[in-house]
Amino acid sequence: MRIDKWLWAARFFKTRSLASQAIEGGHVRLNGQAVKPARELRVGDSLDIVAGGTQWTVIVRGLNEQRRPAVEAQQLYEETPESSARRAAEKEDRRLAPVPGSDLRGRPTKKARRQMRGFNEGF
Repeated sequence: MRIDKWLWAARFFKTRSLASQAIEGGHVRLNGQAVKPARELRVGDSLDIVAGGTQWTVIVRGLNEQRRPAVEAQQLYEETPESSARRAAEKEDRRLAPVPGSDLRGRPTKKARRQMRGFNEGF
C-alpha cells in the first residue's frame, strides 16, 4: 500500500494531497529514512510523522485501502511509549505557557479598537 494513502486512511492528514506534500517536505520518515509518496508500506514498519506541529512515532499494525471512522483508523497503528510521553509533555507545556494571542478570537471589540488606536497614536 502507498504510504500517502495509508497516512490519509489512518487520519494523520485530511487529504492524500496533504499527505503527499508532507512526505515530499520531509515531514514523514519510514524506518528513519526519507521516502517518496508512492513508497510501499508494510505491517511492522516504523513511521516518524510531523503533522500540525505534533511529532508522532508509530508502528504500522494494519493496512486499509479506505478511510474509515477514527476508531477503526486508530487500529491501523500503534504509537510508541516515547512518542506518547513526548506528546503529553508538549500538551502540558502548551497548557502552562500558551502562545501569546491564542486566547484572541475574531475581530476586536469596540473597546479593544479604542485601546489599540490610543496606543498607536501615543507613538
